[in-house]
Amino acid sequence: MNKQWTQRAADIDSFKVMDLLKRAKELDAEGHDVVHMVAGEPDFATAAPVAAAAISAIENGLTQYTPAAGIPELRAKISQWYQNRYGLDITPERIIVTPGASGALLMVFSLLADPGRTFMMGDPGYPCNRQFLRLIEARGQLVPCSIEDNFQLTPEAIREHWKPETAGVLLASPANPTGSVVHKDDLRNIAETVKALGGNLVVDELYHGLTYGFEANSVLEVDPDAFVINSFSKYFGMTGWRLGWMVAPESAVPELEKLAQNLFISPPTVAQHAALAAFEPESLAIFEQRRQAFQERRDLLVSGLRDLGFDIPVTPEGAFYVYAGASHLTDNTFDYCWSLLEEDKLATTPGIDFGTYRANEFIRFSYTTGLDRIELALERLHKRIQGV
Repeated sequence: MNKQWTQRAADIDSFKVMDLLKRAKELDAEGHDVVHMVAGEPDFATAAPVAAAAISAIENGLTQYTPAAGIPELRAKISQWYQNRYGLDITPERIIVTPGASGALLMVFSLLADPGRTFMMGDPGYPCNRQFLRLIEARGQLVPCSIEDNFQLTPEAIREHWKPETAGVLLASPANPTGSVVHKDDLRNIAETVKALGGNLVVDELYHGLTYGFEANSVLEVDPDAFVINSFSKYFGMTGWRLGWMVAPESAVPELEKLAQNLFISPPTVAQHAALAAFEPESLAIFEQRRQAFQERRDLLVSGLRDLGFDIPVTPEGAFYVYAGASHLTDNTFDYCWSLLEEDKLATTPGIDFGTYRANEFIRFSYTTGLDRIELALERLHKRIQGV
């Protein structure tokens, strides 16, 4: 470590998805035909009504700072979304608009985890969560989650692993990298368990809207005191706009607003005005068409991977990922994924990005690319496996 840099910075791991994506784009620039299944980014362009709203905002000079918690119009739109989608009365005052879900996660951990405390989360799980905690001198407490438990924490596991320093529990439903969902009764049981242990419950609901054959339940249906993180990146397809939101208990809002003022000043202004159009009927119709496309992609990919011997005992219910067991091919999926990229021009993510529990056995495939590209990926995998 360079003596000028902090130990904090040295302790934060690279985000391997981004390392692989960087190399994949270099290969693209060299003229190679890379199949991109590494990043959690929909391949669809921003919906036209959303883009038009952004252009209108710029033309009308709406480009200056906004209130730290977001423009009132957007907070009201999100409030109405909870009423329409879940039948929940969430007042706009409980909603904090943030610079992406990443901004919301940094804020909520800053609020709930003092230095030396831990936040319990499932392994495998989204890697940046534990890095946010390290940044504030707290720590991610990773708990192994098995296929038998649908890669999710259970009340029993929470009680077993709870420690005096545990500040709370982070769930993700649907989850990255597994696409697994925590359903309503399980959400209620987990919420009751965390509350009984004296902790706070934070639920990542970023992939709500991207479940297949059913609508996911919000934890707010069973626990009004939970903190919810969501984003315009996934269902709404606005990744590069860097806009998310948090729903918090009313008592937490002043502290969160103070954090927002200091950490970010305000969320991106043009992105907020663009997001107002995301809730319009014509935009929602586009997003629902895209959800159907994702389901078709999932079905093709899961079927194809199973035919090639990958272990996928449960079809993912949400998000746009397949977390596939690859122990029949390798005992080191990190090296295997890099080899797939360099030799076969197929970009995927090794399990080690998402934790340590049996990580070398798994590969995450992101089905954010078209059916023809998924077919090409399966063809390249088949040739590699067969040694053709």
